[in-house]
Amino acid sequence: MEYKFKKYEPKALVKNHLNLGGTNNNGGSIEVSNKYFIKDNKPCIWVMGEYHFSRYNRNEWYDELCKMRAGGVTVVSTYIIWIYHEETEGNISFEGDLDIREFVIECQKAGLDVIIRIGPWCHGEVRNGGMPDWMLKKPFKVRENNPDYLEYTKKWYSAISNEVKGLFYKDGGPIIGVQVENELTEDAEHLAKLKELAIESGMDAPLYTVTGWNSASGARIPVTEVVPVFGGYCDAPWESSIEELEPSSHYVFNQMRNDSAVGKDQISQISDDGWQLPYEKYPFATCELGGGLQNTHHRRYIINGMDIYAFSLVKLGAGNNLIGYYMYHGSTNKIGKNSTLQESTITGYPNDYPILSYDFQAPLSQFGEVREQYRLLNLMHMFVEDFGDVIAPMEAVDSEKEVLSSDMKSLRYGMRTDGKSGFVFINHYQRLHKLEDVKGVIIDTGVVKFPEIDVCGDVSFFMPFNMDINGHNLEYATAQPLCKVGDKYFFVEIPGIKASYKISDEGLKNIVTLSFDEARFARKLDNKLYIGNDCDLYFDGVDILSAQNKAYSYKLFNGVGFDEISVNLPYIEPTLSISDCNKPEFDMPYAYELNYTGGRKIHWKKVEVTGTQGFVSIDVPLCDVMQMYADGELVADEFYYGKPWRLPASMLNKKECYLAYSDYRADYYKEF
Repeated sequence: MEYKFKKYEPKALVKNHLNLGGTNNNGGSIEVSNKYFIKDNKPCIWVMGEYHFSRYNRNEWYDELCKMRAGGVTVVSTYIIWIYHEETEGNISFEGDLDIREFVIECQKAGLDVIIRIGPWCHGEVRNGGMPDWMLKKPFKVRENNPDYLEYTKKWYSAISNEVKGLFYKDGGPIIGVQVENELTEDAEHLAKLKELAIESGMDAPLYTVTGWNSASGARIPVTEVVPVFGGYCDAPWESSIEELEPSSHYVFNQMRNDSAVGKDQISQISDDGWQLPYEKYPFATCELGGGLQNTHHRRYIINGMDIYAFSLVKLGAGNNLIGYYMYHGSTNKIGKNSTLQESTITGYPNDYPILSYDFQAPLSQFGEVREQYRLLNLMHMFVEDFGDVIAPMEAVDSEKEVLSSDMKSLRYGMRTDGKSGFVFINHYQRLHKLEDVKGVIIDTGVVKFPEIDVCGDVSFFMPFNMDINGHNLEYATAQPLCKVGDKYFFVEIPGIKASYKISDEGLKNIVTLSFDEARFARKLDNKLYIGNDCDLYFDGVDILSAQNKAYSYKLFNGVGFDEISVNLPYIEPTLSISDCNKPEFDMPYAYELNYTGGRKIHWKKVEVTGTQGFVSIDVPLCDVMQMYADGELVADEFYYGKPWRLPASMLNKKECYLAYSDYRADYYKEF
């Protein structure tokens, strides 16, 4: 069966219409058009990953940033959480894990640009949305234009600015953007004032962003001053229901940027007047594509790699020109001087989150372990880094027939094109649902007709047509383009589809096809292509390392073929023993987390770990909440979600450790 598209309608390129953009002292430039971002006079697609420096050990920042860069991330976004830095009024700190300046410097060292998210309100599942308790006790309203609040905001902004002085893009630094506020959707005047205060404080960057989501009408923003950024998640942890939700619409191709479900506990759902966000003025940009999901007490998820990869691939096919993930790297909440700092029903929020864990089931875990979506997403990230200037200007064109997320039979497809060449996107995956195989698919772009393929199983992919290969025209490929190294173009074989190329024999000499499994471990590091042998490689500026931190081997492309390289590292597998025990005798100020709804029995196990390398896997029986104590201190917690609990051996090594977990009760949504 032939599958066609709606009419291609090119949009005029508009530039210099927004009060954004800038240059640096190295001759670089950043511009914002209505269709895409422009860096150094070339269209580009950034990959932005959220990573919270203040929720991580500063001694591990650099390695984790290098892992992010190896995964194809080019920009790090990070909240600067006010309550973390000034829990007590007047006692502001940027020391230790709160050192934003050192974090930005480490980002630059790792080859990453930075967008700082300065609030004052950030959310991030932090108490008060990150505002200090003392601020909310002031005799005036916050998050609006009143002189008293603005005065405190200016002090906060000035404190941040003093820390990152000289690190902005204009100075040759890595800070390319600033997000003011978060999820403030009804006050354009206040957002404009916050940008003004940020600049007055010294935070002068090419990009200023704000939350764009709301109802279909979009957030009310200062139209010419900022870029609205959007998001979406593969499920909704904030939903009050404990039942399975309707199939997510994020797995079908459409050009709707706005997901009014994000943060729906904080924003209204409809506009009461004629406001309409002028989407046509801005590139399609995202900041909160869920890199995973954070489990709430009443909704527990098991995230698989395809849950995230398929979702992000669909957004790219629908026109996304800034790929932003929240979270890309999990982390651990800080505990305050007098209380915990996480969002909870105790502090007036509709959701309960773990005291410590902000793992998010992200591509890189709370403790830096690699998850499958890290590998899959990198297939796209490598592509947009090498070919972003090609695809960014291309329009998204919808399939001839609209496909709904409830339709498990029809082919889901879309296209990016300039009218002559482009990329066809196909998604055959819907989270928690099985799609029927679609056989005998012939894609007709209106310019090129692809050969017949069968689309079966859980697959998401894109294929090029009329793609330039060193001056040769690749009419089509039934394989996914990956990256370019020298004069060689690397493609990935799509599971279940034979890789074929329609190009002259001379052009074929420049094409290398990798299997899907090889491509999962392919990394472009220091402008060279490496393929790990079941290991995840990254580059620390000196050496090629493995995230698994044990003996490893890899292939290095030498321009013709691959050289095999092995690295021997001393590694001792940690030992783990678990035994029944009575409740230990130490103070437990956070025991309430084990018994949120009351009446649950608490079980105790003694845990003994020897070893400082690697992780231990703790199989906890079906339960509600888990806590781990080491030498009387709460060091980890998690809401049970059906997977073994992975903890670093070094956290527990030779300490007196106890595992506590509370009885299961069928009062939460679960996927196990």
